[in-house]
This record gives sequence, structure tokens and C-alpha cells, in this order.
Amino acid sequence: MIRRSRTDRTPRVRPRTVLLTLAAGVALIAPTALVAPAANAAATTLGAAAAQSGRYFGAATSSFMFSNTQHTTILNREFNSIVAENEMKWDATEPQQNVFNFTGSDRLVAHARANGMSVRGHALVWHAQQPGWAQNLSGTALRNAMINHINRVAGHFRGQIHSWDVVNEAFADGGGGGRRDSNLQRTGNDWIEVAFRTARTADPNAKLCYNDYNTDGINAKSTGIYNMVRDFKSRGVPIDCVGFQSHLGTGLASDYQANLQRFADLGVDVQITELDVAQGSNQASIYERVTRACLAVARCNGITVWGVRDNDSWRRGENPLLFDANGNKKPAYNSVLNALNSVTPNPTNPPPTTTPPPPGNAACTASVSLNTWNGGFVATIRVTAGNAAIRGWTVRVTLPGGTAVTGTWNAQASGSTGTVNFSNVSYNGQLGAGGSTEFGFQGTGTAPSTTPTCTAT
Repeated sequence: MIRRSRTDRTPRVRPRTVLLTLAAGVALIAPTALVAPAANAAATTLGAAAAQSGRYFGAATSSFMFSNTQHTTILNREFNSIVAENEMKWDATEPQQNVFNFTGSDRLVAHARANGMSVRGHALVWHAQQPGWAQNLSGTALRNAMINHINRVAGHFRGQIHSWDVVNEAFADGGGGGRRDSNLQRTGNDWIEVAFRTARTADPNAKLCYNDYNTDGINAKSTGIYNMVRDFKSRGVPIDCVGFQSHLGTGLASDYQANLQRFADLGVDVQITELDVAQGSNQASIYERVTRACLAVARCNGITVWGVRDNDSWRRGENPLLFDANGNKKPAYNSVLNALNSVTPNPTNPPPTTTPPPPGNAACTASVSLNTWNGGFVATIRVTAGNAAIRGWTVRVTLPGGTAVTGTWNAQASGSTGTVNFSNVSYNGQLGAGGSTEFGFQGTGTAPSTTPTCTAT
């Protein structure tokens, strides 16, 4: 869903405004003795409390927010998973066709690695927030562009993402339970299947999720998705999880937990992916009941809230998050923490984490892909670590005579002509064994024809 732009903090116009306000009454699980990292002491942060049962508790954020000390202090202290609010979407990662920009999203992943957090990827394919060039495509051209986009983006983050929202919001609201009309849907009804199969090849180890809103109870829309997942599982289409956004008003569907469970019974994980709840007298109660519903479903991996503080939220006027605009914990925070602490720790089932690579010296390799035109080019270079982690890299590129570098992203260039050394920046130097990152540069003249060399530091 549209949150806000990557640089503008004002909310964007949303394509929908439907929020569920339904009867309360989801089943609760009985609390058990509080046990946590210290004997008989409850965990004191959301991430630590969720980790006791092998789950994550995450938040949506943006890399530009890392400069906000209060926001980042809470993020790093409380959460063990993060998701990009906007910086992994199509318009952010591929603003021009086959020209990719991972500046913000690489910073976010690097922040997660440095703080021991896992990362949810959001979202590879969506009918909204497509770049203008994709909006103008249709048919085979759009289908091929979608496949290329998934390959390049999921491939760029291969091995670094816990779960990908491969397809987002492809089902229509209303009583029919059918697909949403979109330029993607008009490429053929198999487009979702193609997207999942492509994502599996691009990143074989990431969990592949379908994600949608207004699916919190058993209704026509959630049943349409349920039937798709059941069909995919029966035919071997690679789908691992279903995301329930759970943008809630002042009520919660009485069959919320039962709905999660019926999807889990199909053999997929379920995740609460974008939780926020309109402020009211029952805000804390709804947050608690959602948390306990996830805890009661063995295949519910974790919960992500869509923002950290109320003033970070796309629903800012409704104060829907766990921390107020001053960074104070709200009653809803305490209700969630208490619910998470009510389960018996399970140390044999740790939550997904992304940890900093260990010290070591290793080789690296570099490969280049080119987009050329008369008089200029864009080069995208992938740096891949060898069989051990690296802490930094330098790629050497030899340019033909008369060629000059005019712009560089995700790297620092030593010059603009002749032999140019491109070195990592602060957020993309550390790579685990076999891990990769990309940088790029634009030039005038003839594109380089020799293979770049990579040196690990």
C-alpha cells in the first residue's frame, strides 16, 4: 500500500481507505509462567520477548530515518526485524527501465546486519507504486519487465532477506473474491504464479509470501486468496507464506485466529505484516489479541508494525502505533510485551536473524551488465564475496580512451577516466561468504569491454 515517498514525510494519497471495524472476540491462549533470558525474569523488549518463542517482532522504517536519534534508538532497542516502508518497491529500485538503484535499501539491510536483525522484503510486484515507464507497458513487454525486475532485485539481495512479499494486493475488495484488475493482471491470469517461480530461482532460500489487506477474518477476499494458495500448493508453485497486513480500526474479526490457522493448515507460514490499530479505548486490547492469536498459531512466524512512533505512521492522525510522538511507550506496548512474555521460551527454535559477518580475509569477484546507447552507457557491477566473509572491496575498471564516468552510486570512484577504482561505501562493504551487492556508474563514450577486477579488504 502507498505509505509516503522516500524523501517526503507527508502522507501520499492512498488507493483505498477501507479499515475493518468488526466485532471483538478472538480466542486467547492461556498465559503461562514468565520465563526469559534471565531466570524467572520477563524479557524487557519486544524483539527479545518474541524471540523466546522463535518469532520476530519487527517494524517498518526508511533509511533516511536513521538520522533521527529517537526513532533509531527505539528501533534498535525494541525490534529484531525490519522492513523497508518504500525503498524496495518497484519505483524505488528501478526508476528507469533496467537502471537499478539500491542506495536506500542497501543502507537498510546493512543496518539490519549491524544490529542482528532479520529483513522482510516488501514488495517485488505490486500494481501501485510502479515507475512511470512500467505503467506505460502492457502485455508481453510488461511481463518480461516484471520477470527481469524480480530477478534483479531478489538476486541483488539473495541470502539477505528472510521473507519476500513477492506479490502485493492482487485481489479485489468486495464480495466476489476475485483478482484485482490491473496492468499486471491483464498480462494473463498466471502472472502471480510466474512471479513466485521467478522469485524462487532468484533467491532460493527466502520465504516467498503473498501479502494483502482486509483479509483479517474469513471473508470473500481472504477465501479467494485461500483458494489460490491451496491451488498453488497442490501444483507445486513455490509459495511459503501469506502476509496479513492488519491495518485495523476499532475492532477485530472474531475469527481472526481461525483465519490464520486455516492458511497454516495448507502448509504455509503466516505473518502479521503491517499491523497498526486506530487509537481508542480498546487499542491496547486489540494489539494484545492480535499478538496472542499469532502466538496460538504454530506457523505464525512473527509480527511487524507499520512504523515505530505515531508521528512516523502513514495513519498519523489516528495515532496507531506502540510509541507516541515523543517516543514514550503507550499502553498498547505493555499489552503486547506482556502477551509475548506469556509463552514458555523455546531456545531450540530461534527467530531469523541477520548477523554481521565475522572477521576474515577473502577474495571477491565482479561482473558487469551494460545498458548502452549512442554516446553513453550505464554499467551495473555486482560484487560477490568468495568462500569467506569480507569487510570491504575495491573494483578496478579500465575505461576506453575518450570515455568518462559522469555519475556513480553505491560506491566511491577514484577518478573519472582511464583506470578507475570503485570502493564500497559505509553500508555495503561487509558481505557474508557468497553474499553480493551492486553499484553502478554512468558514462559518456564507449562502454568498457574488459572484465572488472575485485580486491577484498
